[in-house]
Amino acid sequence: MARQRRAGRRGADKAGETGATSVGPRERGGEPNHRVDGSKRPAPGLYVVATPIGNMEDVTLRALALLRGADVVACEDTRVTAKLLARHGISCPLVAYHDHNAERMRPLLLERLRGGQTVALVSDAGTPLVSDPGFKLVREAIALGLPVTTLPGASAPLAALVLSGLPSDRFLFGGFLPAKAVARRRALAELAAVPATLIFFEGAPRLAAALGDMAETLGDRPAAVARELTKLHEEVRRGALAELAAHYGTAGPPRGEVVVVVAPPAKDVASPSADALDTQLMAALDAMSIRDASAAVASATGLPRRDVYARALALRGEEGK
Repeated sequence: MARQRRAGRRGADKAGETGATSVGPRERGGEPNHRVDGSKRPAPGLYVVATPIGNMEDVTLRALALLRGADVVACEDTRVTAKLLARHGISCPLVAYHDHNAERMRPLLLERLRGGQTVALVSDAGTPLVSDPGFKLVREAIALGLPVTTLPGASAPLAALVLSGLPSDRFLFGGFLPAKAVARRRALAELAAVPATLIFFEGAPRLAAALGDMAETLGDRPAAVARELTKLHEEVRRGALAELAAHYGTAGPPRGEVVVVVAPPAKDVASPSADALDTQLMAALDAMSIRDASAAVASATGLPRRDVYARALALRGEEGK
């Protein structure tokens, strides 16, 4: 991580200031990241708090202090968060905030913030807002001029990336791919030419099929499948996409949460064979129009779009015979 400039750091360390542009002063007791004068309680505001992704000890001291002092903790599953708090001897009111009740609960949480309360937002595991509804709460709090800050920590995508052995200087988190094959291939085709390492969450029952679609649509790139990160049975299996697809097709779905990391497209890729080109085109044509499929495959292979389009027309014509 690049070292911060000293001048900027000195400016941020001045009393009563913060370097976070999303944090605004409150009439009732300071800003997030500061204590209320004369109190051990944190200042009012919305705190986005990272929690462990597996190992219960992977939580920061600052996060524990904030959770002890919060007026309420908004969490995906109160049972999961209650176990974490009990492990660290913390008692705090919990309210559920998830996909199914977010529209109803968001105004209530915003009202608490308007009233000067300290609200902690957590997910079941890892950093909130990564594949959960928390971003809408943050967005609306910012729009209302309410104080918002984050307490960073564990993140499954980043943990998988650093263990994958794949390039980490540029990466794109793709969340969960669609469950249905056609939609999944379409989504992958849109990412085929992205010059970055790709990171996905995937359900264990769909893992083999998803890896197979990745191999067909993205090409047989190096990849890693990480599961049970930070837990006793942590495993990272590395190999080419087709090899990984074959392994999980035979071994069956793995246990635990799964993160898939895929290498970026090679810079100097040899032109694919005719059979390989047809395989990529057929996979793309299953999900997209001839024009879109040709564009995606041309970007991924470096072949002239006109030539790829002509071959796609021929393949579609052969299908109609």
